[in-house]
Amino acid sequence: MERSTLPKMSERILAALTYMTAGTVGIVWLIVTTVRGNLPSRFGLYHIMQSIFIYLCYIIVNWIFWTVTELLSNIPFLNRLIRQLIYLFNGPFVFGYSVMQCLIYGVLLYLIVFSFMGLYAYLPFFSDVIKANFRD
Repeated sequence: MERSTLPKMSERILAALTYMTAGTVGIVWLIVTTVRGNLPSRFGLYHIMQSIFIYLCYIIVNWIFWTVTELLSNIPFLNRLIRQLIYLFNGPFVFGYSVMQCLIYGVLLYLIVFSFMGLYAYLPFFSDVIKANFRD
């Protein structure tokens, strides 16, 4: 990207903060800019919408996962297997972090770094849904 097409530094910082706060900074940013009478740039809206969508999907998938594991853990022969799988993914892996935590933090770091650089971070399903909601 050329220097003239990069978003302002304040927009890049706010986009990175949006991922760090599960979209809370983005919602506040939308409210403040709307009250002031202007909307955030396309870059800002993209990252706000993507961060909120990612965190909502994370909450839903997490709830479904724990509900299913609770139901399956009541079955006599599956309960031991389920507990072992849960420990495999949630047990300490690297520096006390589990495999799932490393995966989540890696994706967050990717999103934060790209938004801070002024680029549109791409996650296959999520970014496609967000781009489909923008009008050109």
